Amino acid sequence: MFQFHWPWFALLLPVPLLIRWVLPLADKGVEHQPAVIYFPAVERLKKAFSTNEYFSKKHSNRLFGWIFAFAWLGIVLALMQPEKVDQYRYTKNKGYDLMLAIDISGSMQAVDFSTDSQVISRLDVTKEVVGNFVRGRQGDRVGLISFGESAYLHVPLTLDTISVSKMLNDTVSGMAGNATAIGDAIGLSVKTLRERPEGSRVLVLLTDGEDNASSIPPLEAAKLAKEYGIRIYTIGIGKNGAVPFPNQLGGYSMAQMPIDEELLKEIADTTGGEFFRATDQKALQKIYDKIDQLEKTEANQTIFFMREPYYYYPLGVAMFLLLALSLSQLLRRSSCGL
Repeated sequence: MFQFHWPWFALLLPVPLLIRWVLPLADKGVEHQPAVIYFPAVERLKKAFSTNEYFSKKHSNRLFGWIFAFAWLGIVLALMQPEKVDQYRYTKNKGYDLMLAIDISGSMQAVDFSTDSQVISRLDVTKEVVGNFVRGRQGDRVGLISFGESAYLHVPLTLDTISVSKMLNDTVSGMAGNATAIGDAIGLSVKTLRERPEGSRVLVLLTDGEDNASSIPPLEAAKLAKEYGIRIYTIGIGKNGAVPFPNQLGGYSMAQMPIDEELLKEIADTTGGEFFRATDQKALQKIYDKIDQLEKTEANQTIFFMREPYYYYPLGVAMFLLLALSLSQLLRRSSCGL
């Protein structure tokens, strides 16, 4: 949609005409004596400074007036700030406030999901499975928390599930530290969700390890989540015990990586959620059914405007015309001086 951001600047368009109309009135009544030149060869002088018909004073003034008029029009149009506005409207709908807390610690590099033909890490599976889950949450407000040694709000609650999926795909194992802070991730989720309407506050927590870096104990954070009516669905991803893990030589070595299933189950039970084991790419299907049983809440309507300014086009034309006027006056003076 094309529009002017400041259309009231159009009132400046008649200003040059008003000035031209007012100035003669100020000089009205003042008697001017015509200038008289006494020169013996006045006819020869007139002929020496005479111009052809095209550059006569009358035609020159008329051309000057038109150029100045278009230049003034360009300046006023630039002040009105023409712009193209694209309006995006999120209509009111019912949905959940769904926060995803995804473990991106160093242990997510384990490749226990690999096949005979492809090396697949835990984070690779997470990106695919959770990405599909997010893209299927049409109408829900989805946020993303990435955690390792610390927890970070990666994406605030938003209806733009495509952006959440893309931001998740950009994560790298170990970018938040190699340790695992499950309690901090729950605490940050509670802080984000507690202001949302009751009845649809949901946290999906996905991790492959044990809590070993939290400043707040996970169970204490779970109790706090229960107080705010937040249900936590915990997901343990990967196999328990020895799994192949990248080593410094570029190969893979077996490493012990236990998953604290008891802690994840207790967190889910405390908040009225459920614990799942993600051992393949279909493991999250049960969560769809569980979340759909919750009461949805109405989201507020939000309108976003994307503005693309066009003021530089009329401003550029105006500057070019004013420059042309200035150069024409300089050329005329130079020709007369010669």
